[in-house]
Amino acid sequence: MKIEKEICTLIEKNESFVMATILSQTGSTPRLPGTRMIVRHDGGIIGTIGGGLVEADVMAAAPALLEKGGARILFFDLDQAGLKESMDMICGGDMKVLMEVITPSASTLAAFNAFLDCAYQGKKGVLAADITGIDETDGTVIRSFYSETGDRYGDEMPCDTLKTLFSQTAKERSPSIIENQERLFLAEPAFSSGVVYLFGAGHVSRQVARLTHMVGFRTVVLDDRAEFANRHRFESAEEIIVTEDFNGCFDAFQIEEDSYIVILTRGHSHDQIVLEQAIETRAGYIGMIGSSKKRNTIYDKMAQKGISRKALERVYSPIGVSIGGETPEEIAVSIVAELIQKRAGKGTR
Repeated sequence: MKIEKEICTLIEKNESFVMATILSQTGSTPRLPGTRMIVRHDGGIIGTIGGGLVEADVMAAAPALLEKGGARILFFDLDQAGLKESMDMICGGDMKVLMEVITPSASTLAAFNAFLDCAYQGKKGVLAADITGIDETDGTVIRSFYSETGDRYGDEMPCDTLKTLFSQTAKERSPSIIENQERLFLAEPAFSSGVVYLFGAGHVSRQVARLTHMVGFRTVVLDDRAEFANRHRFESAEEIIVTEDFNGCFDAFQIEEDSYIVILTRGHSHDQIVLEQAIETRAGYIGMIGSSKKRNTIYDKMAQKGISRKALERVYSPIGVSIGGETPEEIAVSIVAELIQKRAGKGTR
């Protein structure tokens, strides 16, 4: 959702820009439908749609579109000489890219903000763009967001259409091109890319937060030391909380299956306090830093308190993918690799 954050920021700054969105692709194109890139007035870009000549062509077309306004669709045959090689592809394919000028308005900002809020809260919704009639030279996009509670934001669009698009994408995690009542829509479901809760704000945690931000997780940091848990050290975290201690540290959170708990406190006793609470949640991932010896010591103490070994089987400890890392940065890479693996449905316990 990083690109959508940038979209909202630019709209709030009253800056118009070109938004390029991959509508469809076949073959081995390197980016998936729904992938976005922003091209600003000064030629700078945010995001990528795969690089190479495709991206260069989109950037070259942006100034004229900014001057003209509206939208257009570019078609790329990636088997064409030069294109396949420029994108480091083997099998070729084709790609269709929607280019549109985003002009700052309250309705557009409301639609993207609602889309982001819905995803952050783990709720369902759909961002629907009516792309009917847009061709290689001209067109207009109508965009509206519809939530599972029936709230609507953005441009006017028939409620029945939005309900249909929502029902067709509610279980999806990627955009779809959908035809409805002789109109064509890009329907993008809102879904959570995951919230990482970092318990502990030490050196490893700081590096983990930088990486979780880069790969699209929402990141929450919690520690009882204000000198560690602060905006200066965790500039990219969405939320930083300084607590008196770790007892009741989950009370303020709604931990769901898309929640990732990472225990990195400064001591065994704090880790145990957090872990005892973590295993009572619905978190999709619970990981605790430390050696096997440390883990076993904590598990033994928890067993003495009547906590079953079965309850601890879902815990990833020692945490992280085994890569032999030793520095905080290397350990962070191994932890975030495991989080990505779990999010992709590849990690098991």
